[in-house]
Amino acid sequence: MTLEGIDGAGKSSHVVWLADFLRTREKVVLSTREPGGTALGEKLRDHLLSEAMHPETEALLMFAARKEHIAQVILPALERGAWVICDRFTDASHAYQGGGKGLDRRRLIELERWVHGEESSQPCEPDLTLLFDVPCEVARERIALAGRHLDRFEQEDAKFHDRVRYAYLERARKFPERFCVLDGQKNLEAIREEITAWLVERGA
Repeated sequence: MTLEGIDGAGKSSHVVWLADFLRTREKVVLSTREPGGTALGEKLRDHLLSEAMHPETEALLMFAARKEHIAQVILPALERGAWVICDRFTDASHAYQGGGKGLDRRRLIELERWVHGEESSQPCEPDLTLLFDVPCEVARERIALAGRHLDRFEQEDAKFHDRVRYAYLERARKFPERFCVLDGQKNLEAIREEITAWLVERGA
């Protein structure tokens, strides 16, 4: 299961709660994040969030970290029968590097196929994706109110975040069977009720 959304959409507020909810349903749960999830991935995360680079370099580093993440963390957990909750995954690359930075989507699809192992009998793909959607002005107000240091993606202008949001919504329209689009402006309790109903309906 993956959680997605523009910066400030509120998705990270639900990660711990979601893991606890699944454990009450007697699921074995692993929570992780991208970029990151491994020692190498966390080092690459530091560079990706702080250092300016060519958009293609950015995409390659994202997928390099993802390959290590899949091989070292995600696939072993799935093979043990665990539910994996990942705060961002490949949809984020399509949204940020594709939508935000304007990279050719065909290159991202090629990287996705390679890194996910789509030529194998069991490619690593999310079964469920929660997309937390809010207008960009709301997200930016939340980030400003948080009063913390902003990474270089959060420092991008409003037009960039608009493109990212629209790319996410495009992904949700393309893959409606796995996406649950949530109104991130609702209060926590209302959002969690919606998530609970959605997961129970799908056998959680």
